Amino acid sequence: MRILIAFFFPWLTFFTIGRPVAGIICFVLQVTILGWVPAAIWAFIALRRYDLGRGA
Repeated sequence: MRILIAFFFPWLTFFTIGRPVAGIICFVLQVTILGWVPAAIWAFIALRRYDLGRGA
């Protein structure tokens, strides 16, 4: 489920893994259409690190 969130709402992914500041920065990045792709990639990487237990 988090993978879908990371694709459609990258900023929300950071809030679900306990990184609200990164979520706000990601939201600002996602607001621009060109920033959506980097925001989604960043969310996928952060989610992968979180799932592997490495944290930030």
